Amino acid sequence: MSTETPIRYQRLSDLTASQIEAIRAIPAHDEADCEAIRATRPVAMFLDDEVFQREQQRVFRRLPVAITPSAMVPDTGSLLSHDAYGVPLIVSRDQHGKVHVFINACMHKGSTLVTGCEAQKGARITCPYHAWSWRLDGSLAGVARGETFDCLDKQKRNLVELPSKEAGGIVWAILDRDAEPDFSLLDDGIIADLDALQLGQQYLYGHKQFDLDSNWKQVIEPFLEGYHVQRLHANSVGPLFADVPTVVTRIGDHIRQVSGKVEFAPGGLDNEKNIHKTITHAYLLFPNTVIITSPYYMSVMIVIPMAAGKTRVMYHMLTLNKPDNPKSEALYKTSYETVLGVFGNEDFVAAEYCYKGLRTGALDEVDVVYSGLEHCILMQYETLEKHMS
Repeated sequence: MSTETPIRYQRLSDLTASQIEAIRAIPAHDEADCEAIRATRPVAMFLDDEVFQREQQRVFRRLPVAITPSAMVPDTGSLLSHDAYGVPLIVSRDQHGKVHVFINACMHKGSTLVTGCEAQKGARITCPYHAWSWRLDGSLAGVARGETFDCLDKQKRNLVELPSKEAGGIVWAILDRDAEPDFSLLDDGIIADLDALQLGQQYLYGHKQFDLDSNWKQVIEPFLEGYHVQRLHANSVGPLFADVPTVVTRIGDHIRQVSGKVEFAPGGLDNEKNIHKTITHAYLLFPNTVIITSPYYMSVMIVIPMAAGKTRVMYHMLTLNKPDNPKSEALYKTSYETVLGVFGNEDFVAAEYCYKGLRTGALDEVDVVYSGLEHCILMQYETLEKHMS
């Protein structure tokens, strides 16, 4: 007789000392205060192709970027095709459990090796054109009719591997194959937070791709401020959240926001069976990855610039449990439909509207202006400008 797996929760004591300190710093809603700020940014940073190209050269081709949550390649023998950054990639987990990121190109004539957006399983990567094959560590395994090649140096025909690292439940890579494998951006503090949230042990419930007519920075902005929540989301999730500032911590180049929901009470934290019912964590992992906690799942969004006005969002919903009974399946199904509706029909649409509006030139002489409830956006731009200089 099968036994249903109870849904797991996280308590306050499961988190890091830094996370707990931030949560305990959240004031009661009637004591929260927000200072006015004077801050603007030029419209050109969202529209200009030259800005986009500099971001690509100085950030997205030089620094580690998130490729996918570990949950997309959970088992040995897992394979995943990934093209979103404009570089065709393969993510694999070899027989020893190590993750690799390769250029998705056959070392015979350059043919694409792995296609599709769903993870696959296999012991070999085999080219559909001439059936050359590679092991999941990238080493050449076989060449069809190899005796017909007179000058084939097999040692030079392994798959081209990019610098990569699996940390905090995410697979990271540096998209420049000749770059030094410098992953210092992923410092111990941010990885400790992600490990405490058990990101690397979670199950992938669902994932969806969104292609948006907006600048990537505009897509990220709503996840760096609570100013919009009770307004944009008035008819969906807005009533669940208080209209107050978040407690913000800069962790290296990354940003952590912690906020209490409407029912939040500072005195009841230690007794909460599920800390995520009253507390929301929102992370911006520089440069382009958003993680948001919810009571029964976590959202991981990789926001990928395709052009100055084109962005691809790779959304993933992770759960602490694999649904193995009707109750958990119904809960996760409802959660998945809700979050896709909120992000897809509200946050992402707002980003597209903002890009459309900026293109009219209406704000050219006054710039984009930010409030005290949006100061985390300025923190992100300060970090971006540091790397762009």
